[in-house]
Amino acid sequence: MASIHGHEVLNMMIASGEHYTTESLTAAVTKRFGETARFHTCSAEGMTAAEVVTFLAARGKFIPAEEGFSTHESKICKH
Repeated sequence: MASIHGHEVLNMMIASGEHYTTESLTAAVTKRFGETARFHTCSAEGMTAAEVVTFLAARGKFIPAEEGFSTHESKICKH
């Protein structure tokens, strides 16, 4: 199975227009990409859904809101 770039998670979030918690985003990523999906970014690889969510949060890719968090196109690196 090919690895999925973390940008796809951010794009999924943008397309949904929803706010997430860590738990709800992990569930949405698992539902969208599957239980066995693995993710990579520009600096990490082999991550599970929970690990990629934690990684993206640690990198400041989420925008806090009262209802949880969201993201924006500006949070996606362009390299």
